[in-house]
Amino acid sequence: MSLRENNQDRQYIIMGVFIAAALLLIGRAAQLQLFDPSLGNKAAAMTIERSIQYPARGVIYDRNNTLLVYNNPTYDIMATYKQIDFLNDTGKVQRFCRLLSIDTTVFRTNLNKDWKKGLFNKSLPFPFLTLVTPRTFTRFQESMYEFPGFFAQLRHVRGYPQHNAGHVLGYLGEVGEKMLRDSAGVYESGDYIGTTGLEKYYEAYLRGKKGVHFILKDNVGRFVGPWKDSKLDTAAVEGKDLVSTIDLKLQALGEKLMSNKIGAIVAIEPKTGEILAMVTSPTFDPNQMVASKDRSNFIAKMLKDTLKPMFDRSVTAEYAPGSTFKAMMAVIALNMGVWDKDRGVECNQGYYYNGRRLTKCHAHNYAYNLESGVEHSCNAYFCTLYRAMIDRFGVRSAREGLDSLNDFIYRFGMGNPLGIDFPAEKDGNIPTSKHYDKVYKKDKFWYSTAIISNGIGQGENQLTTMQMANLSAIFANRGWFMTPHLIRGAKETTDSTSPLKQLYGRFSVKHSTAIDPTYFEPVVRGMRRVIASGTGSNANVEGLSVCGKTGTVQNPHGEDSSVFIGFAPEDDPKIAVAVYVENGGWGNEFAAPITGLMIEQFLKGAIPVHREALVERVKNAHLENTASKGLKVVH
Repeated sequence: MSLRENNQDRQYIIMGVFIAAALLLIGRAAQLQLFDPSLGNKAAAMTIERSIQYPARGVIYDRNNTLLVYNNPTYDIMATYKQIDFLNDTGKVQRFCRLLSIDTTVFRTNLNKDWKKGLFNKSLPFPFLTLVTPRTFTRFQESMYEFPGFFAQLRHVRGYPQHNAGHVLGYLGEVGEKMLRDSAGVYESGDYIGTTGLEKYYEAYLRGKKGVHFILKDNVGRFVGPWKDSKLDTAAVEGKDLVSTIDLKLQALGEKLMSNKIGAIVAIEPKTGEILAMVTSPTFDPNQMVASKDRSNFIAKMLKDTLKPMFDRSVTAEYAPGSTFKAMMAVIALNMGVWDKDRGVECNQGYYYNGRRLTKCHAHNYAYNLESGVEHSCNAYFCTLYRAMIDRFGVRSAREGLDSLNDFIYRFGMGNPLGIDFPAEKDGNIPTSKHYDKVYKKDKFWYSTAIISNGIGQGENQLTTMQMANLSAIFANRGWFMTPHLIRGAKETTDSTSPLKQLYGRFSVKHSTAIDPTYFEPVVRGMRRVIASGTGSNANVEGLSVCGKTGTVQNPHGEDSSVFIGFAPEDDPKIAVAVYVENGGWGNEFAAPITGLMIEQFLKGAIPVHREALVERVKNAHLENTASKGLKVVH
């Protein structure tokens, strides 16, 4: 082969190599640009911004359509770290900070995220500054184009036109890490979520549904227009507006009466189970829980408060019910057939067994029948009645007697949560035979006399104030109740297939105690006599036939606690109430007058002028830290 031919072959080989390399490059470019979507996504990420549209959260009304919770507009300044190009420009950083009224330390701190955890991504927006007021945002908005990597999102925080029902309504908090992981994308960093109260229980209905807008921006982050003519955008759906069962005026009166006290009030509409008032004391103004820079300090202060104002005593505190328990014991004993309503019991200021006084009792007239026993709240009467139930199978069969009694007690909604539409409801405690088997495990038997205090609402019995109010509603209804609840439904919602309507359906189920209604009548008559001439006279309301039962719970550490359950009117009850005042003394001292005033407010619409002095006297009685010295109530 000649030298010339050899050079030509070499030339063809080199050309082939170049052509092959060119074809490979063209193929790779085609693969990236035409077939590999990742490059397109990267390009889109630089020009298309995904903007979340936050819905207005549903508002809450009281039963009379008075607004309890509304929304206030605020703004979140969002940041995309990789798009920020002025981090090293001191002058620009300072100008940015002046516009938002922050300092450079806050600027650096808010941008310094833990990128390794995975909660934040330098290529994705995250909240840089939250709760920016409309006034501050307007000032910043005019210059926002100068600061690539930042944009604003409209948000809403809660507002409260009233100062009541802080525990009932609850409040919002920023979503935590666990919820972010478990929410399947429903929540994102910086979102707010119901933390307590109705805000928490009805979060799924109140929060609404986010929308998304895709915005086209140029290479310096300026708005160009909607992407693809907004065809991929989705609109935000507002949360549902809810109508609560709360009567604001009644709630406000309850909170006023419980000022300077520890305890709770619950009022229920007996026929529906609607909760008219749910008061816990001490309480807080819901306006103090509005999302703000000061809220964390306020919460920290309340958590340190020894009176525990964050603790909801209406559904979470478990109390001995005292003598209010006796009314239930009476109807159960009648239904069991172990007691006669005309039976009388002698009382010598206590219940005696084998010459030993097991319980004390106050001086009163002879309890000649059940009505009289209820009227005088005679401990000897109800200890005798209680033993008749526990010993019904024999004195050595107290275990079986207690089990059969508890079967009835559970039907009154005790020993388990009632299932109200509110978080953190406790179940109380009804002691069982298994419990006493452990207590008296060294003995072959245990006897009714060992647990006699349970029959008068002491011992290991514990109820929430909500359960006591439900007990009052059961007597008002003569043997049945509806599950207490705080929400009537969604405002202007008539669709019976809506999730909220279906949820509400469970509150329309009537629960029976399986006790013959006729057995309630003598007890109710006794409860009327409690007000008319017995231990609960301070609950009397002129023109209304109030029925009730006092309770005085022994407190080894100070003054006894004042307890009362009541309902009115006697023949067509519209309201049932339970009041528990720690360190309140006798049931007739504080709990009874509070009950009477609550009933009067609801049934008459206002407290008469001549009764305002009583309201002020109750309100101004300080019982938080010292034992009560008593309250003289004059009608």
